[in-house]
Amino acid sequence: MLSTSSAFEQLVSKFSQLPGIGKKTAQRLTLYILKMPREDVFSFAQALEDVKTKVRLCSQCWNFTESELCELCSNIKRDNSLICVVEEPRDVLLFEKTNAFRGVYHVLGGVLSPLDDIGPEDLKIRELLSRINGHTKEVILALNPTIEGETTILYLTKCVKPLGVTVSRIARGIPVGGEMEFLDEATLSSALSGRVVL
Repeated sequence: MLSTSSAFEQLVSKFSQLPGIGKKTAQRLTLYILKMPREDVFSFAQALEDVKTKVRLCSQCWNFTESELCELCSNIKRDNSLICVVEEPRDVLLFEKTNAFRGVYHVLGGVLSPLDDIGPEDLKIRELLSRINGHTKEVILALNPTIEGETTILYLTKCVKPLGVTVSRIARGIPVGGEMEFLDEATLSSALSGRVVL
């Protein structure tokens, strides 16, 4: 019986570690992989290895990339005077789906969270401040409306405003306590265009 196979149980255990995957879903995925052609399984395994060995963080915005600079930072058609600050690389993907923003991004790598021992030195705040120069017109804070996100917005506003650029935040069409990854493109686009100056 498959449930007594240690290889089967090990793969179920690995799938169960993924977010949103419970034991039953992990078992279904494992059974599906067992039915897949051998070459497809090896191709899948190669894709997993490639994503861990080839993907790195952009040296300018901290988004995912396979080169020194990501496609967005190296795109001369992007407006470098607008910097949209987000928590994680997944947020860049979400905003790019809206086709509403033509500036560049800066990924903090999280938010301030004293309870989790995450302070300013643990985020890419210093790197953000070093990016702001005479060409920067606006820094848009597009963080999740959680307590930690709000705390981070207040901290960043105090750091960025003295540099003489406009600091804004996306509109509050996003529910307080909500996560951006669960919002549709129209809501995100509306929040971006309805941003308010801080």
